[in-house]
Amino acid sequence: MIIKTQADVTPAVLAEMARAEDPRTREIMTSLIKHLHGFIRETKLSEQEFQQACAIINRIGQKSNESHNEAVLMCGSLGVSSLVCLINNGDNGNTETTANLLGPFWRMESPQTANGGSLLRSPTPGTPLFVEAFVKDRAGRPVAGAEVDVWHCNEDGYYENQDPSQAEMNLRGKLTTDAEGKIWFSTIKPIGYPIPLDGPTGDLLRTLRRHNMRPAHLHFLVTRQGFKAHISQVYSSDDPNLETDSQFGVTERLIGHYVRHDNEPAPYGDVTGPWFSLSFTFELDPGEPKLPRVPITGKSATPPQPIERLVRA
Repeated sequence: MIIKTQADVTPAVLAEMARAEDPRTREIMTSLIKHLHGFIRETKLSEQEFQQACAIINRIGQKSNESHNEAVLMCGSLGVSSLVCLINNGDNGNTETTANLLGPFWRMESPQTANGGSLLRSPTPGTPLFVEAFVKDRAGRPVAGAEVDVWHCNEDGYYENQDPSQAEMNLRGKLTTDAEGKIWFSTIKPIGYPIPLDGPTGDLLRTLRRHNMRPAHLHFLVTRQGFKAHISQVYSSDDPNLETDSQFGVTERLIGHYVRHDNEPAPYGDVTGPWFSLSFTFELDPGEPKLPRVPITGKSATPPQPIERLVRA
């Protein structure tokens, strides 16, 4: 249709969206146009603001590469990732769930690791951590033969793909649950870390006077035929940023108790001094084990630069 006034724009675009053959595509695009056009009218978006928004979208793409995903970082900082997760798990958002954010650092092909093995692929300073995790279905029955991918950062706050000084796939491993639905492994206790600030996400946090910290956590991705792929993070109860996570990922159900042991022998391995233990149970939803889209595909070739830590106003 020929546009006469601004009031004609939205109906014209909606009419074109209705041409989509796939019903779900038609539904999503129709809703997107209604909300997007409504937002522009409600805020009376100026031409300069529109140009700035386009520049931000362009920068998100320009900042993303094989070892960094700015789009995932921005979605987390706006609470979008957390909302999508929670409305798609736990009986469609009606109950608590152990599902959580994937984050920008998952890599495929983590090394197969036997139960009782270590995630350290190179000498890695840190306080030893011994983890046992249980995988169950909604009825509380153990899920045997589930594949559990685990990854986390080192004590400097860097994942191995960010840091060429770490061995390939350091602090990553893939384990399989036994007949009791259990895995167990050793690693080091993760720490909280600042998310990168050198892109549009950093600009956003500074503008809103927010900090850029993530609470300490371990990542898990559980897959088993007959169940939906279960993405999770288990946060440390002693972290000071649990209530102000820059990615809005912390839920009450996912706060884990990392217990410190000072004068006890470790469960296994040659450990002296203090160590931590963690026990946690994941609950799977029925469905198809579809893996998520890989957010990164490679490893940085340059050493990581120290990341500024913003103070929350």
